Amino acid sequence: MSEHGYAVEINWQVTPFRGDKFQEAWAPVAEAALDFGATGWALFRNTDGLLDFIQYAFFESKADFDRYWYSDELLKAREDIAGWYIVPLVPIVHKIAGMGTLNPAVK
Repeated sequence: MSEHGYAVEINWQVTPFRGDKFQEAWAPVAEAALDFGATGWALFRNTDGLLDFIQYAFFESKADFDRYWYSDELLKAREDIAGWYIVPLVPIVHKIAGMGTLNPAVK
């Protein structure tokens, strides 16, 4: 295990006319990574074509990501949106070498 954990990147190429449906359906599934031990998650949508999405999930171990990605819930969720994205879909695991955030002052 890395001192900073792992960031898993999943590049989704959504088929035409399904961008909004994909975003609505997949955002809760991406957030569900937290239920499997993720320390954070994000789903980004390209503003140019609106069909390219990048999902990130942050885990302390790759095994925790595997529990999420290969869970019955995720298998069903991917099955439910079959045909909405281009396959193959291959998660990319990054060892986090450094990371930070800037938190705005609470007003």
